[in-house]
Amino acid sequence: MQIYKEFRFEAAHRLPNVPPGHKCARLHGHSFRVVLYVDGPVGDASGWVQDFADLAQAWAPLHAVLDHDYLNDVEGLENPTSENLARFVWRRIKPALPMLSEVVVKETCTSGCVYRGEDEAGG
Repeated sequence: MQIYKEFRFEAAHRLPNVPPGHKCARLHGHSFRVVLYVDGPVGDASGWVQDFADLAQAWAPLHAVLDHDYLNDVEGLENPTSENLARFVWRRIKPALPMLSEVVVKETCTSGCVYRGEDEAGG
């Protein structure tokens, strides 16, 4: 079974590697949404896959780093595309959530990224 929990943060960024004149090269901000998905069996005693509080606890340190910040200044996010942000979140959350199966990053209501650990060792 799969469960998920959605989180939000506000941040500014610019994309340094886009073609000259691209609008995303300019400083701008988003109301980002991050959704963490966890896959696993439903526990016989607990009746759940994992406590949603575990997802919130794993997210809290990242929220402190990302919320109301300039993403380009965050180590590892010098080119803060949705794709790079999804990998960044995965790599920092996975140790705390071993059953993590998917990270969704939405930078607008209609644009985002789904990452399932494809670039990770054994992914």
